[in-house]
Amino acid sequence: MVEESGGLQSGLKRRHVTMISLGGVIGAGLFVGSGAVINQTGPAAVLSYLAAGLLVVLVMRMLGEMAVANPSTGSFADYAGLAMGNWARFVVGWLYWYFWVIVLAVEAAAGAGIIQEWLPGVPIWASSLVLMLALTATNLVSVKAFGEFEFWFASIKVVAILVFIAIAMVYVIGHGVPELTANGGFAPKGGVAILSGIVIVIFAFVGAEIATIAAAESKEPGEAVTRATNSVIVRVLTFYVLSIFLIVAILPWNSAELGKSPFAAALGEIGFPAAEQVMNAVVLTAVLSCLNSGLYVASRMNFALARSGDAPQWMVRLNGRGVPARAILIATSVGFLSVIANVISPEKVFLFLLNSSGAVALFVYLLIAVSQLVLRRRLEKENPEHIQVRMWLYPYLTWFTIAAIVVVIGSMAFVDDVRSQLYLGLLSVAVVLAAYWLKSRRGGAGEPAGEGRFTRESDRSPERSATPG
Repeated sequence: MVEESGGLQSGLKRRHVTMISLGGVIGAGLFVGSGAVINQTGPAAVLSYLAAGLLVVLVMRMLGEMAVANPSTGSFADYAGLAMGNWARFVVGWLYWYFWVIVLAVEAAAGAGIIQEWLPGVPIWASSLVLMLALTATNLVSVKAFGEFEFWFASIKVVAILVFIAIAMVYVIGHGVPELTANGGFAPKGGVAILSGIVIVIFAFVGAEIATIAAAESKEPGEAVTRATNSVIVRVLTFYVLSIFLIVAILPWNSAELGKSPFAAALGEIGFPAAEQVMNAVVLTAVLSCLNSGLYVASRMNFALARSGDAPQWMVRLNGRGVPARAILIATSVGFLSVIANVISPEKVFLFLLNSSGAVALFVYLLIAVSQLVLRRRLEKENPEHIQVRMWLYPYLTWFTIAAIVVVIGSMAFVDDVRSQLYLGLLSVAVVLAAYWLKSRRGGAGEPAGEGRFTRESDRSPERSATPG
């Protein structure tokens, strides 16, 4: 049912948000990209994943504190605006949207590559288009349709990881872990490689925050966010750290097979039949899940920006089912243009787009941490009763997180594989800031950074925010 205000539906059920929070942290990057990290770092890749996971856990805890106090479709973009002003909302919203429309192209191409293995005659662009159109259709139907598809996609990913962990643990218990110290030791390339691994790995965790955006369209947003943020530690330790540990315990870290599909390679070493094809099907599911979530979150960020006056107003229009159809179609169109760029000019145009969006997530995470630092002070002074979820050891862990993110961003300048992403990411930030400046000059800087439980006005208008769990 569409809200009377003409707002978005509250069509997501508890199980939808729960599975979105579980599956959001599992992308194709885990199933495929983790092999490259292991090859570059050695068995100590486990430490890279653990450190990057810790950083994401802390960011999610801060985001959970803000989201429970004031659930919002714009989520961290709105919180950045409340904490630092309209420029921060504009920058965070558009950078995050840009990140996801590029991810759509990456994931569509990855899925098309798997389909091409099964159907060699089908071109990459055609499969990419079919995949994107299919997931666009699910998003256009209703938020409940999005949630239902994501529930099953995420369920398959979660079950696949848990089955792999069960099989691999039985094997490791029987055979031991000699590979952890073979071929040069646990950290054959030294501590610098572990730090480089953190820089690369952290991008694999992007998506964990989607649950806080989706929760705004559930019937119990506060409770949904609380569950999602409380479970992120278990998700990171189980799905990433434990599974990577098992892979490096089973296979030599310098095995060429890791570059293709580390999970399939490990299952092959164990003797699991048809491991490669099974994992291809799982990776395709992960791709579909990422496309589904990417279209959803990009459209909701567009909607939130338009609602605040930071995007064209026609994007705020909803269809009869309470879905921002125009915002969804824009995300699909830009994503498919990126697919075309990947087909026509993979080494120039698409590589530029990919690199220019690579560091964006880190900038967004940095602004989330700064927002929490500011808004927590405001809440404690004005509405302390609304702090239902608390950041641990505030403000010390918040400052630690800010410092750690700054170190990771700075480290990118010294890592060959991601240096271009840092420089082009800074260029992306500069472009968005320039766009905001031009918008402000024309007298269209957007509405003031909203109301809610972070402002005294909310005390007089409690109906503006959902009841926290």
